[in-house]
Amino acid sequence: MNKKILGIGNAIVDVLAKVDDKFLIKRNLIKGSMKLINKSEFVDLEKNIKIEKIMAGGSVANTMSGIAYLKGSPSFIGKINSDSFGEIYKKSLEDINVKFPYLQKNENLSTGASIILITPDSERTMCTYLGISSHLSDSDINENDIINNKLIFLEGYLWDKGTSEKMFKHVINIAKKREIEIAMSLSDIFCVTRHKKDFYNLLKNDLDILIGNEKEINELTNEKNLSDSINQLKKLNKLIVVTRSENGSLAIKNNEIINCGSKKVNKILDLTGAGDLFAAGFLKEYLEKSEIKKCLMTGSALASRIIQKIGARLE
Repeated sequence: MNKKILGIGNAIVDVLAKVDDKFLIKRNLIKGSMKLINKSEFVDLEKNIKIEKIMAGGSVANTMSGIAYLKGSPSFIGKINSDSFGEIYKKSLEDINVKFPYLQKNENLSTGASIILITPDSERTMCTYLGISSHLSDSDINENDIINNKLIFLEGYLWDKGTSEKMFKHVINIAKKREIEIAMSLSDIFCVTRHKKDFYNLLKNDLDILIGNEKEINELTNEKNLSDSINQLKKLNKLIVVTRSENGSLAIKNNEIINCGSKKVNKILDLTGAGDLFAAGFLKEYLEKSEIKKCLMTGSALASRIIQKIGARLE
């Protein structure tokens, strides 16, 4: 039975550094936020920090690393340059048994990177330079890398009119032709607000599975509360997974609602990656043809473990 999964998303190198609150204030950074920066801002910031750790990041790449941790068979495609960060990115994934079939080339932009500033209270403030990662196009994706998988997992962050939309459609067409299931994460409420109509059409016409948190789902449906969103989404006949932080998670499948409580956590150290690792647990069980309740429970278990450590990787 084919249990392989391919994730497609932004390839971002995570550069971790510890700083104090004064460092953020001096640079006008809002604690806990994610700010997009340009190359010169990135270079300037990098000069002023002491790097603790460098590893492959990006939302869907984090999910694939979680699936590898659970002994699944994940691959990941994201656009990198053949520069030093590109090499680090590729190696960091391959070291944990995530296949990386993307063929890097010399690009005019460097590999995307996010400087993650960790303050003593465990909050993470991110300064992200997307670089070449947001330019992933249909020509970067080989049909052979898609057809050997049971499931394709796409990242809402990647969607944009033009190049990205063409790439999504290219992947979806190949997957549909081969009867490969397609899942997507909503990624971020700002993504949903910006691309609401496109995301809804993707869900209606192309996706088999959608994963998002409660706020993102309500934003997508234009509803004020989750029960109204559920009533609307039931009609679409899709598998829709909603994470609800300490209120657990639920899945809408056909006309059925499957609920799952959250796992109690002693001490939250870092919320980054909770959604990504939930998706890893859920999708790994789904590939094993587990009951939906078990998929939700494994997702919750992984999410609760990741928030008790720094970073989005379970070692």
